[in-house]
Amino acid sequence: MKFRSLAPETRCLLAFRGPDAERYLNGQVSQDVRNLGETALPACVTDAKGKLQAFVHVFRGADGSPWVEGPAEQREELEARLGRYLIADDAEIHDISDEWQLVHVVDTIDAPSFDGGIVRHARRIGPDGFDLWLPTGSLPELEIITEGEAETRRIQSRLPKWGAELTPGMLPPEAGLDKTSICYHKGCYIGQEVLSRLKTVGKVNRRLAALLVEPDTTPGSPLELDGKPAGKLTSIAPWPNESGLHTALGYLEKSAFEAGELTLPDHGTARVLGFV
Repeated sequence: MKFRSLAPETRCLLAFRGPDAERYLNGQVSQDVRNLGETALPACVTDAKGKLQAFVHVFRGADGSPWVEGPAEQREELEARLGRYLIADDAEIHDISDEWQLVHVVDTIDAPSFDGGIVRHARRIGPDGFDLWLPTGSLPELEIITEGEAETRRIQSRLPKWGAELTPGMLPPEAGLDKTSICYHKGCYIGQEVLSRLKTVGKVNRRLAALLVEPDTTPGSPLELDGKPAGKLTSIAPWPNESGLHTALGYLEKSAFEAGELTLPDHGTARVLGFV
């Protein structure tokens, strides 16, 4: 069977093993990892001030232990951060990045299967997708979608991406990660106190929004309201929608939270569709 998917990737992949592994990991990430099911849960790794250090997915691995997956370029950094407080706990972190590769399967409601593979539901570029983890060197027949199609799907689904909307030092609620990637009932973890306070207060100085922009607009373009800086675009879908306009993601400053339309200098206007 041929799977329609993103291109295969080698990712940072860490397995947490030992009697205390689950409890320890639960104190390091924003999701509750004690009851992992058939879904790869998006989670934040934050510092003591609640600022984002990494955006990861946590899931139950082939050996039943919790696994953490993140960007390949953060491999050493992520292992060091997640192991920093591992002192008296009976747990070990194993870097298994070279042993597995990720194929994200799309356009199916049925979970894909492949001998030796691990399947977990995950939202990477849209609502219906599956992470198929395969031993390195074994791949099924794939129909790989283009980067342009993948990016258009992601942006139209209003899903932030590491390196674009998600960057080190930002506050997760700014990108709407409080709705998808933070469990507020699981107990303490690094950064939990600050994020809980933000939830109670409900105030951030900027928020990620979806917008409609003219075709010649580029990521990084500044947004203005009444001639004053009001935000910046982060991503623009390569493909236009039926109106001929492009869907975009961008951060709006607090002064523009109530605005329905903003100015893009030299690129006309940007219509605000709503917050992520």
